[in-house]
Amino acid sequence: MPKKILIVDDEPFNLDLLEQELCEQDYEIERANDGVEALEKVPTFEPDVILLDYMMPKMNGLEVVRRLKQEEKYRGIPVILLTAKASQEDKIRGLDAGADDYVVKPFDSFELLARVRSMLRIKQLHDSLDEWNRNLNEKVNQQVTEIERMGRLKRYLSPQIAEVILKSDDDALFKTHRREITVVFLDLRGFTAFSDSAEPEEVIDLLRSYHAEMGTLIFKFEGTVEHFAGDGVMVFFNDPIPCDDHTEKAVRMASEMRARVKEIRAGWLKKGYELDLGVGVARGYATLGNIGFEGRRDYGAVGNVTNLAARLCDEAKGGQILISQRALASVEALVEVEPIGELSLKGFHRAVPAYNVLALKS
Repeated sequence: MPKKILIVDDEPFNLDLLEQELCEQDYEIERANDGVEALEKVPTFEPDVILLDYMMPKMNGLEVVRRLKQEEKYRGIPVILLTAKASQEDKIRGLDAGADDYVVKPFDSFELLARVRSMLRIKQLHDSLDEWNRNLNEKVNQQVTEIERMGRLKRYLSPQIAEVILKSDDDALFKTHRREITVVFLDLRGFTAFSDSAEPEEVIDLLRSYHAEMGTLIFKFEGTVEHFAGDGVMVFFNDPIPCDDHTEKAVRMASEMRARVKEIRAGWLKKGYELDLGVGVARGYATLGNIGFEGRRDYGAVGNVTNLAARLCDEAKGGQILISQRALASVEALVEVEPIGELSLKGFHRAVPAYNVLALKS
């Protein structure tokens, strides 16, 4: 593509002379008869270099240069001032106004063409830097967007899963769908009485440390956090990233949570906090996807399995992990359990068999 030169002079003879010299170099030429016309042609012609007469009616060359350099998108266009005024003062004025070079008329053809080529090299360098900056800005924006997405995902996903989702091209990961999952509900026995009697600062401090301990284990086993509500936490497995052993992961996580709470419970008891962990685990089908409204969305699960896990958690005594029959069938080789009979659970028409997980088999 030929380089484009805008030549500006109020004397037609000078324009003809310039055009003749430049056309022999295969440049694309556009003419302007004064400064006003030059400014009108710059946006459409988009010149690579401007050859600009110093002295013109309506608007002189200095004013044209000043106006061009005020516009961000035109600052990179090199301007060579052409003038019969050869004084040092005039040169300084032109360069201060923003001109990039200065040629005295009558000009030497070889010198003029050499200066044009020099300005074209400067323009090419400027355009390359512009493109590099644009690419850099795009990359920075992409990285910022990815960091923001990662932050949002980590609200309910472990870091490992969040990274998998960010790298995935599958836009359907968070669309509403149905899948079999394992749900774990946990909360603290005695928390209501504790929060009624303790100072608000004590309650907040305890919850902060409790959530931190449970959150570490949720991330370790790559669970998806559905919500934290006071002492209650709901986690599910096998979505949005499928895994074959989701019930095993859920039970192992619950077992480690029970062991960790047993350790920190000693400190609670010293402070007079009568608290212990109860857990409910259930396996079944649920509908999953984004829940909420514009500006505030969460990723959640809806279905009978979530209600069952919550009700089992309600029935669990301190230190118990109550598991449903369907979930137990998936991990019988892994756990030692004791049947606790059939439970009449709120929202369920029939009694539900439940089992207490005593330990993991060695």
